[in-house]
Amino acid sequence: MLFEGIIPAVTTPFDSSGAVDQAALERNVRALLEAGVHGLVATGTMGEAASLTPAERRAVVEAVAAAAAGSVPVVAGVSSSTPEQVNARAADAVAAGAQAIMLLPPLGYRASERELVEWYAAAARAGTPVMAYNNPEASGTDMPADVIARLADVDGVVAVKECSGDARRIPAILETVEGRLEVLVGGDDWALEGFSAGATGWVSGVAVVAPRECIALYEHVRAGELESARAAYRRLLPLARFDMTPKLVQYFKAAMDAVGLAGGPCRPPRLELEPEERAALDHALRVLGAEVAV
Repeated sequence: MLFEGIIPAVTTPFDSSGAVDQAALERNVRALLEAGVHGLVATGTMGEAASLTPAERRAVVEAVAAAAAGSVPVVAGVSSSTPEQVNARAADAVAAGAQAIMLLPPLGYRASERELVEWYAAAARAGTPVMAYNNPEASGTDMPADVIARLADVDGVVAVKECSGDARRIPAILETVEGRLEVLVGGDDWALEGFSAGATGWVSGVAVVAPRECIALYEHVRAGELESARAAYRRLLPLARFDMTPKLVQYFKAAMDAVGLAGGPCRPPRLELEPEERAALDHALRVLGAEVAV
């Protein structure tokens, strides 16, 4: 399997001039690898990909791949509005060291089922493994289990990151794809439910802050240690719940700063957290307490 275990969705740090801070990015990635994560996603929503130029996107993937040095798979987000844009981003990502790409449905257009199948088939023709990304909030298009089953018939589509917010969706997808796709949890506050249902991996925002806690949750579930899994999950949940909010990047970058990693500012239009939002984040970090370790 390509996408087993804990796969942090890596943030993109910026320096004081607003440029991508590749050195800080590599330090963050090395800390995640030292914690034992099983893969990395670059240039996704958490990486503020929409704010990056093509050259910056490539530089981010290069930095993540350089830090990983082949130890874990590197996945690059390449979501866009046209197949030509997707293919250009995918080619750049592969040249920069990515082993797979992650792709939402077309941005800005609610594609039909037939169009969705062709959309993913076009991306897969280049030969790079494709992780389909079902996030209706981000793309405007929901892909239910029967649509995912059709994608499983597309050569080169090897996994789906499920982020609809419906915990029932993962077992439904597993039933329909019958082992033809890896199914990954895509939302942080139903990770235990997703793993318990049979998801192989978790593309995680909270893992950039508390990777060891996320790995512990995964290992407890694999070992059938339900009470221990629940205990780990309870510590993670207050922070994990920020993942499905519009300000997920601000929350997790601020949390990274709090635990000694390079979070830093976001690019506009994202602004810093409001005082009440910061207070909620501080509470979530207190729930994690001394368990936070990177």
